[in-house]
Amino acid sequence: MALLPGQMRGCEVSACSPLPFSGQLPLGTVWLLSDIAEAKGRQELYTRQSPQILQGWRDMAMVESVESSNRIEGVTVEPARLRPLVLGNTRPRDRSEEEIQGYRNALQRIHTKAANLPITPETLRELHRTIQEGAGDAGQWKGIDNDIIEFRVGEAPRIRFRPVSVAATPAAIDELCVLYRHALDQQHVPSLVAVACLVLDYLCVHPFRDGNGRVSRLLTVLALYHHGFEVGRYVSLERLIEESKEDYYAVLQTSSAGWHEGTHSLLPWLNYFLAVVRRAYVQFEERAREIKSAPGTKIKLIQAAILAVANPFRVADLQQACPGVSVDWIRSVLKDLRSQGKVECLGRGQQAQWRRLTDELGTP
Repeated sequence: MALLPGQMRGCEVSACSPLPFSGQLPLGTVWLLSDIAEAKGRQELYTRQSPQILQGWRDMAMVESVESSNRIEGVTVEPARLRPLVLGNTRPRDRSEEEIQGYRNALQRIHTKAANLPITPETLRELHRTIQEGAGDAGQWKGIDNDIIEFRVGEAPRIRFRPVSVAATPAAIDELCVLYRHALDQQHVPSLVAVACLVLDYLCVHPFRDGNGRVSRLLTVLALYHHGFEVGRYVSLERLIEESKEDYYAVLQTSSAGWHEGTHSLLPWLNYFLAVVRRAYVQFEERAREIKSAPGTKIKLIQAAILAVANPFRVADLQQACPGVSVDWIRSVLKDLRSQGKVECLGRGQQAQWRRLTDELGTP
């Protein structure tokens, strides 16, 4: 394990796995840590402005997080059903929609009650129980060994990684949670490094039959909350992971090699993890500056929302992101942008989708 004391010899920086350096973090890693720390310091400044706008961002991040985290695992629903399932009270009509709402419920609890959710085995089981509600083994450790298999077209399946065995899983998770707290309290490991180790170790244990990836992303958001990094409330970390999914799987494979023997390297995973968090802060601040630069200008507000929402989008998405702005204003701005060749309409009627054609939406 990355946090096992027996595997910390020679690593002066943290209680993490043996890293490919002696006593010093690489300059690029230090830069990422410093940049995120500075962004965290500015976090409160931005979150005090425009509460209505921030609520729109929270809704948008919730929808994107639920969609992306499930889609990474192959769970999808009809686009028209997604927002009502996540933000409304629509009843799920099949298993995929139940899993969408399960992730929504778990993420919602983290956003509202993170302080009451310590990093413990029971919290992990509770998160799994929530996202897998209705499954026979929801909230239960795996009952059979679950090798991670790689499938390639034209090739025979191969075992990419063998997680911890069924018999060893409960003790491994207990130890992981204890050592995470020890690393923070006694070893004075930088919080972001400790969280990266926690998530990597969790994925290597792979404690559940199904839903391990989704729980790992919930665990990431929760642990970041505990250390004051709240960007996941406004920008979907899950979406950023999905957008870099190939890199995500590649660094996991690289950093998990030799994990059972304690000879693996945390660094590829650590740098990827930090890059995702930094990217989230960059996007958050870009949106916030856009709004601040033109206070009270509805056109600028709508343009910022168009740049922020997933592409393609609907008028309803812009309404969610721009509370207090009438639908007539939104349609007027879209009409102007379409005449300038900056957006296009993909259909007819209220549910028609629009596509952004450029990231330069200001008046020419």
